[in-house]
Amino acid sequence: MFGVFRRWVEKRRLLRRCWQDDARRLLASERTDAYYEAQRRATRARLRGDRSEFYHWAKVAAETVRLSPQVQMDMSVLRKVVADEERRS
Repeated sequence: MFGVFRRWVEKRRLLRRCWQDDARRLLASERTDAYYEAQRRATRARLRGDRSEFYHWAKVAAETVRLSPQVQMDMSVLRKVVADEERRS
């Protein structure tokens, strides 16, 4: 039983590291708009019906905010970003 738990914990660590790596890449390229870009990608995945990718990018968005205090996170801007992505698809 301990082995099962250990493997589960290691899998969660790898997932979190993946979210953090993608968040750092977005922060390097998008700077203060990294949160919106991650949400944009999450919206695209949701519209395609790709549940795992949606979850991934939603977690990346949360990581961008956690990693950088300079990231902007305005709900009115986020609503516009999501509406634009929905309109495009």
